[in-house]
Order: sequence, then C-alpha cells, then structure tokens
Amino acid sequence: MPTPAATTTDLTGRLAVVTGAANGIGRASAIHLARNGADVVLIDIHESGLAETAEEIGRLRRAAHPMRVDCTDNAQIVDAFQRIEREIKSVDILLNNVGQSARERASEFWCSEPETWDFILKLNLYTAMTCSRQVVPGMRERRSGKIISIASEAAYMGSQGVADYAAAKAGIIGLTRALARELAPFHVNVNAVCPGPIRTAAADRLPIWEQYLKETPMGFAGEPQDVANVVVFFASDQSRYITGQSLIVNGGRWWS
Repeated sequence: MPTPAATTTDLTGRLAVVTGAANGIGRASAIHLARNGADVVLIDIHESGLAETAEEIGRLRRAAHPMRVDCTDNAQIVDAFQRIEREIKSVDILLNNVGQSARERASEFWCSEPETWDFILKLNLYTAMTCSRQVVPGMRERRSGKIISIASEAAYMGSQGVADYAAAKAGIIGLTRALARELAPFHVNVNAVCPGPIRTAAADRLPIWEQYLKETPMGFAGEPQDVANVVVFFASDQSRYITGQSLIVNGGRWWS
C-alpha cells in the first residue's frame, strides 16, 4: 500500500445509515456525520424524533432520508435496506445504534423474565447482525466500507441488574471482532464504541444514575456528542488501519 496522505474526517459523497436515529446518541451521531459531509438515512420507530433529526441535518445542507422501521421486525429491516440500495445509493457507513436496557423491567438475574431477555437480545444484538448482513455483500464487492456498532461498558464491567443487556452488548463486541477479521481483506473496517454514563433522556430515568456519576473519575456525565465524535472518527479515513476495536467512552470508570 502507498504511504497515505494526511487524512481528515471529510465524508462528502458517502451515505451513512444510522439506526435509532430519533434521539440520544443516534441523533447526535447522525447530525455529526452530516456535519462532516455525509448524507444520512435515519432509521427509527419514532416518527416525530426522525423528523426533528432530519430537519437538523437539512439545516446543514446535507440530505436526510427518514425511514420509519421497527427494528425488532427482521422483514422491515431487510425491506428498508433494499429500498436504500434501490432508491438512494449503496451504503458506505453503517452505525448500529438502536438498542436499550430493560429500563423499568430491569432486575437481578435470578428474578428476570425470559420475555425480557428475548426483547433485549433481539433489539441490541440481533438487529446489529441483521443490519450488518444487509450491507456486507456490497462492501465486500466494492472493497470499502465502515461498520460501527454501539456496545456498552456494561459488557466489560458486568453491570449489576442488567445481565441481559451486558450479554447483548458483549455479543456486539464479539460480532465486531469476528466481522473485522472476515472483512479486513476487503478493506472494510468494523469497530465498536462502548459508552458509559452518557446523559440521555433514557439514562436520566435509571434509578442508579446518580451512583454511576459518583463512580466516574472525571466527575460528570458524558453527552451524546462525546460518542458521536468517536463515531465520525471510525467512519472516516482517519481510522483506515483500525479494525476490530472497541473504544470505551466513560470518563475513566473501570471496575468501580
């Protein structure tokens, strides 16, 4: 390979797909991708949030394509990506962001419910696998592409009361490493971002939120933009020689 020129985060001409784009980390990442030149397909089940994200991207003079998709429905995901390929263009960047913990249904594992496990594993892990499966053939053929997935520090720390969520996010990390090895010969980069305490509407509802902050060495919660900055780095040519990695963004929390 020739010696690379100095790179930037310029994503002009590239199409990014962001799942869970209606709010929080997904919205911040979609907007930051657009800020750096990408056109963005916005996937979520919440239409009002999609419209708000699309409006923000429009103000940046980038194209936004909101698509209402229930990401727990495999057929809807497949149909959405077929439409993207047919009506817009091939996907250059995929951000697997959609996901959540059990929230009000969270409990210690001994009294957790299998129905909750099914939902958490499907929304967090199976969706990332299904979306990635849609873009990998084209990326292999074109010998380029970026797949980024949002995991969690819970996968490393084994956060208490969210065993199902920790398991799903650990699965994301395993998927990232395996796909990275498969796709490296085709110059497709696959990486993950593992947020810790990030201030979102969902996080503010967590009963242990204040305890999380007390355990964070930097002493404050991160913002969705802190994760979006890493997403754009992984989406850009600046990360061309980085693959199979999981970057923790958590203000220094470790085995607290």
